[in-house]
Amino acid sequence: MNEPVINKFPTEVFGCPYTGQPEKLQAAIQQQYCKFIKATCIKPRKSEPHIKVGICSLGYKGGFVDTHLPVIICPQRFKEDVMFETIREKYLSHWKNIEWISEVNIGVGGSVDYVAITKNRKGKIVDFLCIEIQAGGTTGSPYPAVVDLKHNGKYTKDAYNYGINWANEFSKTMMQQAYKKGKIINQWKRKVVFVVQDVAIDYLKAAADTSRLYSSKRNLPIDFCTFSLKWNKNQWHLAFADIFSTDIEGINLMLGGAEVDAYPTEAEFILNIIKKGIQDGVLNKEDYVKFL
Repeated sequence: MNEPVINKFPTEVFGCPYTGQPEKLQAAIQQQYCKFIKATCIKPRKSEPHIKVGICSLGYKGGFVDTHLPVIICPQRFKEDVMFETIREKYLSHWKNIEWISEVNIGVGGSVDYVAITKNRKGKIVDFLCIEIQAGGTTGSPYPAVVDLKHNGKYTKDAYNYGINWANEFSKTMMQQAYKKGKIINQWKRKVVFVVQDVAIDYLKAAADTSRLYSSKRNLPIDFCTFSLKWNKNQWHLAFADIFSTDIEGINLMLGGAEVDAYPTEAEFILNIIKKGIQDGVLNKEDYVKFL
């Protein structure tokens, strides 16, 4: 099957891709089953908790990508075998045995999504690796598209009223987690790995100071292991993309936003004030014609 057309609508619902085959999607919506965690979807609607949202990824075209791409908005979506196999291959190939423990308390740093451990013959933990998963988030709700799909068997629009909250999820949430947990894990002389979609790094490179974000370096404490969503026959599948490394100072720079050269000048900011003031009706356009 050719790669399906992507527009501003959900690209996967309960793990089922939108391909114009309504029977499979209708069944998936009715079952509310998540194949990535092998259980019922754990993301309920706030107003109707018995109904699961079920949206794994959304079509979106941001200012730093040219075409609509499937953007992962649920962290459970990353839990394909390939994600665990990639971590094993890239970081743990020297271990003889691996076990995964989820949601491990790290004190003032909160909890870690996964910790991979290896034990000796006596059952003592002799090594470990911390893994965090970060998906995108939305502004507005894409759920009306699922309702449309349920009632009509297809999307009746090319675009629904939602956005991707890149800044909140990747510049704020992920960077704060990387800072807090990275400082603790760096103190232990160990590494924490953040699993993210490749487009998240594209966003950070466009919006933040990534001058201390390097191609994979084993001696740095914080890694971003990135995956793409690739179409394969009849499904979207995760595919390893790249690894980027940084340190606590690198996280500080990314938390601080763009590089200095990208800052607006004071005059540019004043112009933005004028434009927004006119738009809001606070300022009179005729008084500022010479500035526009």
